[in-house]
Amino acid sequence: MYVEMPSNLEQPYKVYRSGPRGLKARLRGEDDELQLGGDGPGYNRYRAGGDGRGGPRRRVSWKRVILGVVAVLVSWLLLSFVLFMISASTRSNPAILAPAQSQLTSGGPMLTSANTVLVLGLDNRPTSGVDSKEGGGANTNEVDANTDTIMLWRIGGGVSRRLSIPRDTLVNIPGHGQEKINAAWAQGGPGLALQVIKQFTGLQINHVIVVDLGNFPKFIDDIGGVTVKTGRICSNISGGAANGGFTLDLTPGVHHLTGEQAEVLARTRENSCNASSNDLTREEAQQEIMNAIKSQLLTLHTFVHLPWASWDAPSVVQTDMGGLTLMQLFLASEMGGSAPPSLLSETNSTYNGQDVLIPSQENVKAQVAKLLNG
Repeated sequence: MYVEMPSNLEQPYKVYRSGPRGLKARLRGEDDELQLGGDGPGYNRYRAGGDGRGGPRRRVSWKRVILGVVAVLVSWLLLSFVLFMISASTRSNPAILAPAQSQLTSGGPMLTSANTVLVLGLDNRPTSGVDSKEGGGANTNEVDANTDTIMLWRIGGGVSRRLSIPRDTLVNIPGHGQEKINAAWAQGGPGLALQVIKQFTGLQINHVIVVDLGNFPKFIDDIGGVTVKTGRICSNISGGAANGGFTLDLTPGVHHLTGEQAEVLARTRENSCNASSNDLTREEAQQEIMNAIKSQLLTLHTFVHLPWASWDAPSVVQTDMGGLTLMQLFLASEMGGSAPPSLLSETNSTYNGQDVLIPSQENVKAQVAKLLNG
């Protein structure tokens, strides 16, 4: 007997609608509408995003790739900022500048207004590294140090100008009479040093930075070294490399220096290849190194190593500025561009058997006005 079996093959497919997809599902490319059908009964697929195996397929778009890259970059910058702030609060030693705090004048935000920052480099030596090799009874105590480097930095609001004061400049130090300006710190600490510089220049100082050149090599290596243009350099510190010291031998031209090489250049007073080299040429080299550091901050190498550089940067300086103000200083230096080296012009002379530089007050006023107004 032939019996005709019922069949549903003639019936149309049914379309089922699921509840609204959540945000995560939409970002994966899933639609709200689910269909049953396809190549045969029981074959399921999403109307959009099907992978041919019954499951959803994530769609990759350029927008998602860009958002992912931006998220990584922001996280990297945030990590660097946090490390910088922690390092600034734990590795810096602003207590050394406490005697000078009362003489500082409040300045505006550096991103929008110019401040005058006094940068001092002491001649004390650490117990390790390049500077530890200098003989002749080198001083290792900050309290008794002289100021090897004295630089006024007008920075902020798109401005970046610098003026170096030679350490042999003859000035009046209250309570001590006529002496070289670099002796003020040793005779009265940062308070007296700041008083003398303000009196000499007529400037109000907003912030002070004491540079620790002993920690410079690590930071410079973090950012990938520095590129500077020099003349012929033949420098030997503590007898040179042959005697356990350090040697820097450069031909005239552009050179990319490691942190150690940059520090040797910054310390070079006597250049056997150039008899005219002196403290003034050394201060010019220090300003060139500062410009080179600033130029290196926006390189890919620095960005890749930014957390390390952020951690090491605060240990290079002792300052009255907190982490946020220091961050503004770095940003303001990028906004202000690179200033050519500027040195206070003075006359060679002798005083009490010492070689000194005699300043002209008219010239001091003119160069200070240029520092302030460009």
